[in-house]
This record gives sequence, structure tokens and C-alpha cells, in this order.
Amino acid sequence: MTANTCDLPEALVRKRMMEMIESCQQANTRPSVLKLARQLGLSNTTFRRRFPDIASELGRVRSAPADPAEGPTAHDKLVARNAKLRRRNRELATDLALAIAQLQQLALTNEQLRTALEAASCVTNIQTKQRLN
Repeated sequence: MTANTCDLPEALVRKRMMEMIESCQQANTRPSVLKLARQLGLSNTTFRRRFPDIASELGRVRSAPADPAEGPTAHDKLVARNAKLRRRNRELATDLALAIAQLQQLALTNEQLRTALEAASCVTNIQTKQRLN
């Protein structure tokens, strides 16, 4: 058996219902009769028996579609932008590594061609020394 509880005024129950609906909207969750009944210290069945109008009103609020017009939050936008920047950074790092490898290959090819040119023309490259003052 359940313990005898004092009768709750309907105004208090409606006030708690509105508070729960507001907190659920902020948390992006759905309100429930069971949650409200537990907040008031009642069982689900007792709450539905004592306050059938409030229970049906909560049922309508719960079944109402969510407001899709809100769109993504500022946090969601920042997370998406951060992910996009990370992807772009990885792409640029890959491109940079490829460019470095190509420059190294060009430097080696240049040296081989220079050596082949000097050998073919029988001319050696004389490098000038800088004067010391």
C-alpha cells in the first residue's frame, strides 16, 4: 500500500508541470507524466487518477513535434567548423609533404644532369671563393 499523502493543489501541480516543460525544452528532451509524478512524490497511477486533465495535457505536449526551425546551435556550428579546419589542415600537410618530395627529386635530377653535362663537354665548373676582408 502507498502511504497517505496530503492532497496537492492543482495550481502547484500545474506550476511544477510548466517548470518541467521549460527544463525539458532547454535540455531538448520530452516531458513525461511519470517524471512529474515522481517529482511530486506520487505514483504514476495515483497521479493519473487525481489529475487526469494534467496527464492528458502532458501527453499532448509530449506528442507534439519538435520545433525544427531552430537549426544547429552555436556549439554545433563550431564543432563542424573545427572538423572542417582539421580536414583542410591534413590535406595541406599531405600536399606539403608531396611538394617537398618533388623538390628533393628535382634537386637530385638537376645534379645528375649537371654532372652529365660537364662530363659530355669536358668542362668543369670553377666556383669562385669569396674574398675575406
